[in-house]
Amino acid sequence: MNRHEIQLYIIILLCLYSFQLKAQEQEKHDNLFTAGHASAFIGGLYDGYLPYSDLLLHGDFGLGAPDKLDGELLILDGKIYQTQSSGKTSEIQGTGLTPFSVVNFFNTDSTFKVPRQMDKDQLYAYLDSILPNQNGIYAIRIKGAFNKIETRAFPPVSKKPYVPLAEMIPLQQFFAFTEVKGDLVGYRIPNYMEGPNIVGYHFHFLSEDKTGGGHIINLLTDDITIEVDYLNSFTVNLPQTKDFENFDLNKDRSEELKQVENGM
Repeated sequence: MNRHEIQLYIIILLCLYSFQLKAQEQEKHDNLFTAGHASAFIGGLYDGYLPYSDLLLHGDFGLGAPDKLDGELLILDGKIYQTQSSGKTSEIQGTGLTPFSVVNFFNTDSTFKVPRQMDKDQLYAYLDSILPNQNGIYAIRIKGAFNKIETRAFPPVSKKPYVPLAEMIPLQQFFAFTEVKGDLVGYRIPNYMEGPNIVGYHFHFLSEDKTGGGHIINLLTDDITIEVDYLNSFTVNLPQTKDFENFDLNKDRSEELKQVENGM
């Protein structure tokens, strides 16, 4: 092989490597990463296992739950915020653990401005109208002004065996915001992903001043902008724990999930 053939060979290898890196980068930015298993989490597996620092390797946008609960998590612009059952909301460091979270690297594919009032049901109906692929995976950021928002957070647990989340509904704490600006961070996940994931719409809130948040129960929008990221793959990271190994995943928890999502 002469010098010119060697140079051509090297160029071909570099091109192939570059294409591979671009493909990996594209896959990374279009992938939903789930830490934990939704049905197991709803059923009482609240012990964190995945460090927040590892979670951020898979996304800069998302939501989840902290170790042994005490509130809700929201990930926005690569930062993690916790709304505790006391109502306190603050940015937290990457040293904690999560039992269940979903994240992705958010890249806006479509933007919609909606300068009118909508309650939660109307908002979800509007989202259905602009997200026509019923089998698509959508990451959704909704930012702007809200007339009112009601959120909730669960208290911490301490004594095992933990009860299922639906049995903790009477213990949840509610928070009300009026004339507030902020972000909704969430997803619409298709039915075929039920089990490891929470299907349908799921949103958490973070106020613009980063002092309030929680899982969305009710809302009334004012002037909002909706940003959508279309995802085309998903990854599930399962806990490598004895509790998960011994957990019965045969029980249908769809009704429990509806109760937990709606806070009642």
